[in-house]
Amino acid sequence: MRKFIDIGANLTDAMYLGIYNGSKKHESDLQQILQRSWAAGLCKMIITGGNLEESRKSVELTNMDDRLYATVGCHPTRCGEFEENGTNPEDYLQKLKDTILSKQDKVVAIGECGLDYDRTQFCSKDVQKKYFEYQLKLTEYFKLPLFLHCRNAADDLYNILSKHSGLEGVVHSFDGTSEEANKFIDLGYYIGLNGCSLKTEENLEVVKALPAEKILFETDCPWCEIRPTHAGYKYIQRENLDFPSVKKEKWKPDHMVKSRNEPCNISISVIS
Repeated sequence: MRKFIDIGANLTDAMYLGIYNGSKKHESDLQQILQRSWAAGLCKMIITGGNLEESRKSVELTNMDDRLYATVGCHPTRCGEFEENGTNPEDYLQKLKDTILSKQDKVVAIGECGLDYDRTQFCSKDVQKKYFEYQLKLTEYFKLPLFLHCRNAADDLYNILSKHSGLEGVVHSFDGTSEEANKFIDLGYYIGLNGCSLKTEENLEVVKALPAEKILFETDCPWCEIRPTHAGYKYIQRENLDFPSVKKEKWKPDHMVKSRNEPCNISISVIS
């Protein structure tokens, strides 16, 4: 069996506690999810932190299994938290730093951080840029790679990263152009792929052109599954779909939940 590392799993999401849109549908099944993951060939998994609260939870979840690791950082759409309700940005950054120090051997990247210009209703471009660059202090201090988010913001993200030479990391859930990918690769960054990277024929052409040695795989679960409407769906090898799924209202502990992506889906082979 091939072995995989899922570089981006949102295991702190409430869906894994059985909660959907604020409504409890079933009991927490995180332990069963992990069991399916290891059975599918995962040998390590990195739990994504999206803000201070999630980062703390991500680090705490690494206690469940030696194969679990975490990222610590603040997602671009949540960067308003740095100054929310009179918060001192330095205090927020220090709390992120303290979270890393609490279990430094388990924190393997700074993030999820970056820029998202598709959802500026949650956080303005200027605030995103300010606190993305602010978080680079963490990667410079701890010498950790970046787990980067980029939506419709490749030029600004590239410009900021190019000012900070010597940093490393991955642009996760990549859905941009070949030109954008090559610019990040030229800076030394990897490209992270999941179902959102395989939606259109244009996406597939970008993936085909990527150097294999610069690709990292992720599920970004519970999001970014490969759906029947995606261009990449036709390349799924059906024999890798080992686990049956049911609707959340008919939950069973040994089944996946429909439309809730899981780390075990990393084993789905996609021909690029």
